[in-house]
Amino acid sequence: MTNKAGPFYIGVDVGTGSARACVIDSKGEILAVAAHDIKKWEPKSGFFNQSSNDIWNCICLSIKDIMAEADIDPSAVKGVGFDATCSLVVISEKEDSPVSVGPDFNNHDQNIVLWMDHRCPDETAEINATNHMLLKYVGGQMSIEMEIPKVKWLKNHMPAGEFEKCKFYDLADYLTHKATKSEARSFCSIVCKQGYVPVGVDGSMKGWSADFLEAIGLPELVEDDFRRVGGVLGVNGTILSAGEYLGGLCKEAAAEMGLLPGTAVGSGVIDAYAGWIGTVAATISDEKWNESGVGSGEDLEVATHRLAAVAGTSTCHLAITKNSVFVPGVWGPYRDVLLPNYWMAEGGQSATGALLHHVLTSHPAYSEAIAFAKQAGVSVFEYLNSRIVEMQKEQGLPTVEHLLKHYFYYGDLYGNRSPIASEKMTGAVVGMTMDISVDALAISYLAAVEFIGLQTRHIITTLNDAGHQITSIFLSGGQCRNSILTSLMATCTGMPVVIPKYIDAAVVLGAAMLGAKAGSADKNGYTTGLWDIMKNMSGPGRVVYPTENLSEKKLVDIKFKIFLDMAQRQQDYRAMIDGIE
Repeated sequence: MTNKAGPFYIGVDVGTGSARACVIDSKGEILAVAAHDIKKWEPKSGFFNQSSNDIWNCICLSIKDIMAEADIDPSAVKGVGFDATCSLVVISEKEDSPVSVGPDFNNHDQNIVLWMDHRCPDETAEINATNHMLLKYVGGQMSIEMEIPKVKWLKNHMPAGEFEKCKFYDLADYLTHKATKSEARSFCSIVCKQGYVPVGVDGSMKGWSADFLEAIGLPELVEDDFRRVGGVLGVNGTILSAGEYLGGLCKEAAAEMGLLPGTAVGSGVIDAYAGWIGTVAATISDEKWNESGVGSGEDLEVATHRLAAVAGTSTCHLAITKNSVFVPGVWGPYRDVLLPNYWMAEGGQSATGALLHHVLTSHPAYSEAIAFAKQAGVSVFEYLNSRIVEMQKEQGLPTVEHLLKHYFYYGDLYGNRSPIASEKMTGAVVGMTMDISVDALAISYLAAVEFIGLQTRHIITTLNDAGHQITSIFLSGGQCRNSILTSLMATCTGMPVVIPKYIDAAVVLGAAMLGAKAGSADKNGYTTGLWDIMKNMSGPGRVVYPTENLSEKKLVDIKFKIFLDMAQRQQDYRAMIDGIE
């Protein structure tokens, strides 16, 4: 029975397609979860817009839903935390209201450039052509998914005089602003996506680099000590690590949420980083785990061996270190973004859930597979997984991986986030036939799953070659339910995959932990350590281990070599063609 006196904490997670909220108790038990779909517009190919008004409305509805479901009095809620996609929010400085991000600059409701928007390849190339020293903190070059190239695109395309009227937020920072009216920014947002280098790192004096912003043609962001992007820490700005007390809910936000004014709000994080918070401190009571030497214990040191793989439309890979480790093609290292004086590296795959969806829905046999799944009363993924196992048995093969023995698939259909770090990367298949049956669909799907596992290995290998010491993967998101995917990921990487207590809610649980940290603030604003909160609230994890089948291990090792060759060959082919133009 729930102790109605609390304390309780609310987490808000804004993903690509929905805004969700959860409420937890002091032990991290989720009492209620609710979500509402958010709108996404694609006005032109490669352009993706959203609305901050729409997102805020969905957040408020979700919070009201969980409060009603859990039957909790607002006075018992002691903290609120936010995470969101690393999308760019554009706001009028004077009116504190939405400003259109185009291409129709009359539609001010569409004021967010979504993270996956690729409208700015030219601006991205111009920024990276400067070879500025701070680019080494974003893997050597800014990604088209980051916010500074998008800001530069807006300057180039907004109607005359409009750009100078704007201020800019990462979405998570905008949500804490909307909740509290504070202009505070999070280290997570500005360090990871906006080129901020914390004071003291590499001689950084103000965090923001006037030299860099002027070199890339954005001197407007330098004005008044970088006012438009949050200011200078300790001068005209406040910048906080994850979950630090940012302020209390303002009257307007509290009324819209059904909460009390003054309820503590923590500094927000990018959604994937909330996934790290919600997963990597999971407890594992597994004898094989302890015998495997992959690391156990309560010290933060153990987290340095754990890769958080936060899976959804795309997958982000996050790893923490005590000292800075530079990894070519991997974003970071980023200091202070989650824990003061610790560094984070962020790798990732631009399309994983989106890749599987595309492979299925674009195949001629998709409708037939849906019909079979409906007849069996299961999802299409469950149906295909069962059919794959049947095919393995029918062909007398030792493992499902052997179904792909002579089928080679490379799936960077939306570019490569890391470690190649190129939006030019595409896909390739060797082994195509004229077969368009459901079984052929099953093979295509299985090959895409294998690709996700092999690319995860590529990212981890690159991290470890540079100095990381990753020995296990802590996966979150709906992909955790896919038994073939989790098994192949473990086998392809040779590492155990840990499934969290709350598969679909690991990210929003991480956001709620930020609320718990903010709610722990004493009269001087000091809060409980984030790692201590994570240990107390994460719950147990379940482990999926790599194959012990020697034949499958050898096959996967060879497939990884072929994977690397396919990645390199398309780059070589492009260079050959470009060389004659």
